[in-house]
Amino acid sequence: MYWVLTFIDANIGLWLVSALAALWIMIPAYVPNSAAAVFGGGTPIDFGKRFRDGRRIFGDGKTYRGFFGGVLCGVLAGLIEIWVSSSFGLTGLPHQTFLSVTLLATGALLGDLTKSFLKRRLGKDRGESWPLADQYDLVIGAFLIILLIDSRWLFENITLPIAIWIVIMTPLLHRIVNIIGYYIGVKEVPW
Repeated sequence: MYWVLTFIDANIGLWLVSALAALWIMIPAYVPNSAAAVFGGGTPIDFGKRFRDGRRIFGDGKTYRGFFGGVLCGVLAGLIEIWVSSSFGLTGLPHQTFLSVTLLATGALLGDLTKSFLKRRLGKDRGESWPLADQYDLVIGAFLIILLIDSRWLFENITLPIAIWIVIMTPLLHRIVNIIGYYIGVKEVPW
């Protein structure tokens, strides 16, 4: 019985450390979407142009100011992580680099942009809910760009427990942040 309790206790510790590591890894990818909503406005990335299907390419919600403001905030969040990690000698957390945080932040918003393109093709309006795609677009975009540019970092830092936690926590954090954004007037809809 003792070995069973020890095994359970060790695995709970592993899962909690993995949850913290997942959050640590994803902060540079989670921050840009919220920051883009705060800094958004101005010139749309698609300049108001329409795709060959007659619908907008991305829509008014995707602007240059939002995109670059969001990426910058994600990179800054990642640089703070790097500073905290090196200043306080944090070990056991995934090792962020300038390249990894830049790719995570940029990839998150490229994933969001791709999702908007696909939503327009499906005839969905701006702000219309698209379950799963609304939550995981940033994860797919971030991981895809890292896979293409810095796959070594990806495979050194994303273990199976960390990947599972990212899948679990992303929709929860997405929902919480969107509700807050809605109530403070940054988002038009709470999803």
